[in-house]
Amino acid sequence: MIMKVSEKINKKIAKMPVGRTFKYQQLGISNDEYSAAAKAVERLIAKKIIKRISTGVFYKPKQTVFGELTPGEEELLRPYLFIGKKRIAYITGTALYNRMGLTTQISKDIRVASKVKEIRTRIGNINVRRVKSYIDITNENYHLLEIIDALKDFKQIPDLKKKSAVKQILAALLSLKKKELLQLVRYALKYPPRTRAFLGALLETLYSDINLKQLAQSLNPLTAYDLGITPDVLSTAEKWNIK
Repeated sequence: MIMKVSEKINKKIAKMPVGRTFKYQQLGISNDEYSAAAKAVERLIAKKIIKRISTGVFYKPKQTVFGELTPGEEELLRPYLFIGKKRIAYITGTALYNRMGLTTQISKDIRVASKVKEIRTRIGNINVRRVKSYIDITNENYHLLEIIDALKDFKQIPDLKKKSAVKQILAALLSLKKKELLQLVRYALKYPPRTRAFLGALLETLYSDINLKQLAQSLNPLTAYDLGITPDVLSTAEKWNIK
């Protein structure tokens, strides 16, 4: 049995691309094969064919002329972001906003948004913790949810330069298709009022043919949203009660 399981694991790992992270669940083993699988995995670690990232999470190292290349954050977290090929989570918080160019800060605490799975782990010196997503996450929509998160957390993003940040978010919105923009508006209705107001103000500066009535009607006309944004930064800020 040990040889059979070992061969199965060797073949499975051989087909994986270098740099790919995986858990035991991706090795195609049954429950009664876990003990033999653990021994087979330990042998592969000893041979440096694979490496352990954290308990039960491994990867195939990639060798370059400059030495071994460690997987990036997205790949390190792959076992927590996907179930099989189905995306169930995405990286948010400071790590996301750094990638978006909204902050230069680098955090050792990574936030992962998920609606269906509790995530709390440590990878090397990085703490990973879940924040609850407002929307069911898919491979097709997570990039939209990243934009909404930036609006939701705008005032809390460290080291943020508001004027350049607004320009970058406007550019991200401009890159979306009409269908995605309408989807973005529907998603925003699930988020706090300040997020809905911010999205409405941004979209109104870009488009005259998108119906923002639903966003506007979802807001209390007497409520002001303190985002530290002045009309010289966003011309429609006052109309959407943003200050």
